[in-house]
Amino acid sequence: MPTLHELPGLAGQRLGPTQWREMTQERVNAFADVTEDHNYIHVDPERAKASPFGRTIAHGYLGVALLAPISQQLLAVEDATGVNYGMDRLRFPAPLPVGERFRGTAEVAEVTEIKGGMQVKVTLEIEVDGQERPALVADCLFRYYA
Repeated sequence: MPTLHELPGLAGQRLGPTQWREMTQERVNAFADVTEDHNYIHVDPERAKASPFGRTIAHGYLGVALLAPISQQLLAVEDATGVNYGMDRLRFPAPLPVGERFRGTAEVAEVTEIKGGMQVKVTLEIEVDGQERPALVADCLFRYYA
């Protein structure tokens, strides 16, 4: 686990992968309830069989929400408090089907000094087991304060 002052040395480095996790229908349904997005491609396994995906898929923004624990696992900083500062880019190149395993990877794009700490730009990806393209790619900005 790096310290705040070691962060600049991570620029250009790949981090991860995290451990595999399974995308469950229960997780998708809970997210649908919280966000009020009950599109059948997410919550109706029978109807989703006839969709272009052949089964239910996770919401894209569920993947975004999972970036928090993924980033905390990949880039915890020993002596600093980290906060999400935003995103520069977000894409969903492929679906994240229910029942599949996924994991996170990251690449530290740049580290810049800010007042009281460091800003880190990280490209985070959510990979799906056996799938060529990632389910999510995001250029995320995190700030770490002493």
